Amino acid sequence: MGIDITPLVDDGLGNSAYLVDLGDGRGLVVDAGRDLRAVRAAAEKQGLRVAYAADTHLHADFLTGAVQLAADDGAQVIASARGHRQFPHVGLDDGDELDLGGLRVRALSTPGHTDEHLAYLLLDGQTSVGVFSGGSLIVGWAARTDLLGADRTDELTRAQYRSLRRLTALADDVAVWPTHGAGSFCSAPAGDRRTTTIGAEKASNPLLAAPDEDAFLAALLGSLGSYPSYFSWLPELNRQGPDVLDAASADRLIPLSVLTVDRLGDSGAVIVDVRPVADFSDGHVPGALSIPLRPQFATWLGWLVPRGARLVIVRNPEQDPEEVVWQARKVGYDQLAGELAGGMSTWRGAGAAIRSIPLVTAEHLPDVSTGNVEILDVRQDSEFRSGHIAGARHIELGDLAERAAQLPARPTVVMCGHGERAMGAASLLARAGRSQVSVLAGGPQDWSTATAQPLATGA
Repeated sequence: MGIDITPLVDDGLGNSAYLVDLGDGRGLVVDAGRDLRAVRAAAEKQGLRVAYAADTHLHADFLTGAVQLAADDGAQVIASARGHRQFPHVGLDDGDELDLGGLRVRALSTPGHTDEHLAYLLLDGQTSVGVFSGGSLIVGWAARTDLLGADRTDELTRAQYRSLRRLTALADDVAVWPTHGAGSFCSAPAGDRRTTTIGAEKASNPLLAAPDEDAFLAALLGSLGSYPSYFSWLPELNRQGPDVLDAASADRLIPLSVLTVDRLGDSGAVIVDVRPVADFSDGHVPGALSIPLRPQFATWLGWLVPRGARLVIVRNPEQDPEEVVWQARKVGYDQLAGELAGGMSTWRGAGAAIRSIPLVTAEHLPDVSTGNVEILDVRQDSEFRSGHIAGARHIELGDLAERAAQLPARPTVVMCGHGERAMGAASLLARAGRSQVSVLAGGPQDWSTATAQPLATGA
């Protein structure tokens, strides 16, 4: 009889949680995030009660859902004893086993991504079925090792090397169920596969082909780009344990009047406009930050909005307020003051001030060689190197708030891959007092197609 394991993928964060049917009406969840909607739906569909909630490590990219599962479902939380979590849990050390009622999990110490990292080997009798590898061995790579600071990176990367060797000593047919996957800033190559096997990784994972530890270190560290600023403080929140949320109000946005929104903005609240780029361009609340609601909303909210800031949301009627709330909460943003009641139509109807940021089409993008305009590309380093408009200035969106003063005082057109990040950058510049800012509708390939000019590559 097979074991039923359901992957629950968060496309925006690039992560997977897993629901294991223990065969007696109970379930085990591994690395569940605070947004438990997918877990709840899968458990209800399968008629399961979540009895165990295991975390492989102190996550940097999302708040754990284990604490909420313990409060709501009576789930027993399983985690590394070395994590020193400040809430009730069963702390496991290397080699410890936990009987789940037929199935067992064995803790495997696999430091590297974090120093307290555990993988969980799932055992059916004496058979190793698969391993929940968290941020150690992932599909085609290994998770990043620089999250605890530069002074720990070399040590943790070498630990990751040994952890991967330990995991690949398992039988080739053992399944590998990683937490991090494509799209995760915890480091994962592009691709559709979210799960793998030990044998498949031994045959194809480039890091496992590194001839020695030094070569492994060079390859892994050479692949690392920037990561969101909230990664620096979320692990400690996960150690303390997120606040337990009241189900009756956890996913609600309180409606706010125009006067209240204006007052909150004046008192330091961040007005986050989640509408599409074109709508924000057409007109928005002065000082609002554009972060369009899409799967990556949580990442950019955590990257661009200061920790602890009160949030006021502006959305279109068809946009789901529950989705906004859960994306905010899963990365630790609970200070949700509410939303502008009626959206921008109410704001306009009240005669309140409105700002706009123009969109520029690729065929009308000014020529940067004239020196009269600044083209600012806010994509990640790897994206910029792969192809950009010659003469464009490059500042990653995540760095823009700190580096905006470096920009020359001339008209600036901001661009990214499609427009969402560019409008976020333009709104940051507008908040900083820059008035001559516009956004390219599209990306570098659209410009190349429109002008028949090649893109430049490299830094």
